[in-house]
Amino acid sequence: MTVKRQQVLFLCLTNPELSSKTVAWALYDGASAEGDSRMETGDSAIPPYDSVLDAMRDGWKVIQAPQLPYFMYGHENETGHLPWEYLLEREVGINGQQGE
Repeated sequence: MTVKRQQVLFLCLTNPELSSKTVAWALYDGASAEGDSRMETGDSAIPPYDSVLDAMRDGWKVIQAPQLPYFMYGHENETGHLPWEYLLEREVGINGQQGE
């Protein structure tokens, strides 16, 4: 029996459509070796998935979808967090081994 651990993936999209383009991401890997607190922060030019739909096709489960943003009158153009963030998770074997 393979011991499983959780991986958590945050994908920020250009709009709320699950097939829209990924613009930012972060991956937390609970299956990595002990002492390896690896986190991929989206600092490369290529995201791990082009969209949430692509991640779902690779076995990721969506566990949180974004709420519609609320823009106060007069503040519509202020910057802030990326509004279309999805939280996904999957279980893999320790050190990233795919298990049953």
